[in-house]
Amino acid sequence: MELNLAPQVSDNTLVEVDGVGAYHEWTPAKSPLLKAGKLGVGKLVLQARGFALPHYSNCAKIGYVIQGECTVGMIQPTSPHEQVLIIRKGDAIPVPLGAISWWFNGGDSALTIVFLGETTRSYNPGQIDYFLLSGPISLHVAFSSEFFTKTYNITEDEAHKLTKSQTGPLIVKLDDQIAIPQQANIEKTGVYASIIDCHDISAENLPLLEKVGLSASLARLKPGAVFGPSYSAEQSYRMFYAIAGNGKIQIVGLNGALALDGVVEEGEMFVVPSFFTVGLIAGGEGMDLFSIITSSRPKIVDLGGKLSPWKAMSSSVVQASLNVDAEFVIFFKSKLVI
Repeated sequence: MELNLAPQVSDNTLVEVDGVGAYHEWTPAKSPLLKAGKLGVGKLVLQARGFALPHYSNCAKIGYVIQGECTVGMIQPTSPHEQVLIIRKGDAIPVPLGAISWWFNGGDSALTIVFLGETTRSYNPGQIDYFLLSGPISLHVAFSSEFFTKTYNITEDEAHKLTKSQTGPLIVKLDDQIAIPQQANIEKTGVYASIIDCHDISAENLPLLEKVGLSASLARLKPGAVFGPSYSAEQSYRMFYAIAGNGKIQIVGLNGALALDGVVEEGEMFVVPSFFTVGLIAGGEGMDLFSIITSSRPKIVDLGGKLSPWKAMSSSVVQASLNVDAEFVIFFKSKLVI
């Protein structure tokens, strides 16, 4: 099976506005495994006072704050209430399918959030589809004014103002006269998590992920540290984004074939198919990796460490499997402690 598993940087900028921000995405044209795995990746960058217009998506995803602070407004499907959250560097926030959200940088420094998700229901498999509620590429543009006059009980002039006043596509810069909420109106528990503190989030510690159908993990590797080798023991894909640093990466697939032997750099993304085994060795500056798994309750098997299957296996079975002497088995098992 020929698969291009090489790490990739974003290859398309959906929108970019000087002094305001940008939204970058990875496409199947450059990363075909996104389409095969029905995955999607995007990165939102907002400068001070940058505002991502209200929108929803047909993809469930998890956003991870790489830098900065963000005020998020979210309205869950069929809910009459707006949830306002304040998320900061190191926070991971699930965005359920069809939820309406807006994102605002009320701070003084740049905000960067990477979104990793699944695109099972996307009209463009391998990419996250967005539906905007305002602006020149929004739902407002296509409907005739008659719909708005009757829906909102307003005049033609008022309908024109409603649908045509916002000229910014996706992201805009707000002036100081608009006071976007800066106080959370709900508790953090159960809605989002500081993944720096817990390293892994799944339905076990963040029940909302049961609905989203994803889980996430953060690996902070010191220089020379090893991640894995490990595999997903279910039909789940794993998608990784290099937040900082770099490292060597190897992925092994069918029939013990080396599917990838290369280097992953900061800002690159790579996908590991279900049951393929991935291992990394951090470079001289260490490495931070954010990842999602297309399962809310993942089953990841590490080949090394105290939970290694080699540790659990009967010594005689290990000896027979590796064709080594008993002394080597004792030595080998003694190394499986971390």
